[in-house]
Amino acid sequence: MGLRIGPKYKIARRLDDKIFSKTQTTKFAISGSDNKKITRKKTVSEYGRQLLEKQKAKYTYGVNERQFANYIKLVRSMKDKNTSAEMFKLLESRLDNIVFRLGLANSRLLARQMVSHGHILVNNRRITVPSAQIRIGDIVSVRSQSRQKGMFLSLEERLKTYTSPNWVDIDEKNMTGEVKGSPEYGENESNLNFASILEFYSRV
Repeated sequence: MGLRIGPKYKIARRLDDKIFSKTQTTKFAISGSDNKKITRKKTVSEYGRQLLEKQKAKYTYGVNERQFANYIKLVRSMKDKNTSAEMFKLLESRLDNIVFRLGLANSRLLARQMVSHGHILVNNRRITVPSAQIRIGDIVSVRSQSRQKGMFLSLEERLKTYTSPNWVDIDEKNMTGEVKGSPEYGENESNLNFASILEFYSRV
């Protein structure tokens, strides 16, 4: 089960970051410009800053606390690895995120719904678990029976103007993508400080 998300504008302002697709717009920027009250920013402690980073990452990827803690535990068990980079790879390799990165959905929330409702195949098998880990060489596609449904009707046209990360490859006409490599830490979601997040969990 993913993270329950409330009003996106309110959450993004509280976390001081455009963490949702909906908030990466001019409308979002303008919506806060009429606030004439000058507010003094509170001094945030190191713990508070780390907590903020954790919350930003959880909301960005739609991951609940239990899943997030499990990812932390897993990367800590890896020997001679860059834990920040490995944490990033785990989150980026989730099926819902791959669907989003391929451009099959315009948000991770919609991607999660597509997977949960059985519209997505991995290597021609229907997978309904958004957190499923996808590996290099895996083929992710829209189920043929789903392609005539409303959310996919304009997808082929939209994909023509979409630029995917260089580690995935999309076939717009067939609504099929392949994972060609590993996501590079810092290539996407560079606003997230995973080192700070890992430090937070070392305190608890």
